[in-house]
Amino acid sequence: MQTHIESPHPLDFQTPPPQAPRYIILPGVSWETYQRLLADLQDSHAAHFAYDQGRLEIMVLSAEHEEDKDVLTLLVNVLAEELGIDVRSFGSATFQRQDLARGFEPDACFYIAHEARVRGKKKLDLAIDPPPDLIIEIDISSPSLNKFPIFAALRIPEVWRYDGRRLTIFTLAGETYVECTESVALPLVTTEVLGAFIEDSKQMPRTAWLRRVRAWVRAPRA
Repeated sequence: MQTHIESPHPLDFQTPPPQAPRYIILPGVSWETYQRLLADLQDSHAAHFAYDQGRLEIMVLSAEHEEDKDVLTLLVNVLAEELGIDVRSFGSATFQRQDLARGFEPDACFYIAHEARVRGKKKLDLAIDPPPDLIIEIDISSPSLNKFPIFAALRIPEVWRYDGRRLTIFTLAGETYVECTESVALPLVTTEVLGAFIEDSKQMPRTAWLRRVRAWVRAPRA
């Protein structure tokens, strides 16, 4: 059964438990202020920003958050390589539309179906360039700003969200997201497969883990 994303939690400020990313949500922030913050902190990798029509979230990232992001980024790249699919990563680049008063920085993002359209580009403008085909969101704290309305407004086709225990795939259907068991961007890839590989990565040496991922893709299928 398809699962629709509900409205965000009404609290504007939360202090998550130790080891979780820390964030604050500020209401009444103008687009100009958001742009100044992005410009002032453009070389900082310690925080991510999300802007939704006047509400600004600032999230400070933890080591656990970054480790999960790195595992999933590596997993996407290896799976795409083994499947013979061209993929281009833009990391945590800022994506925004002033006309929609929305913007965000994913934990990781990938161009797959539209890889050829952004090949060789150093900067992207969503007024003329397509949005990423897949983004990854690591959310290991209590629910913060609901970013799905931002993703939907910017027409992100697929979102993988990992909460530290479970990975969920969401695909865009009209103006909202529905939960799915299979990836659209990467054939053969399911939440069950991804979850197993994530758990393996916590127990295995990295090189052995990569060999297991590659062996799974190459294994004969009926």
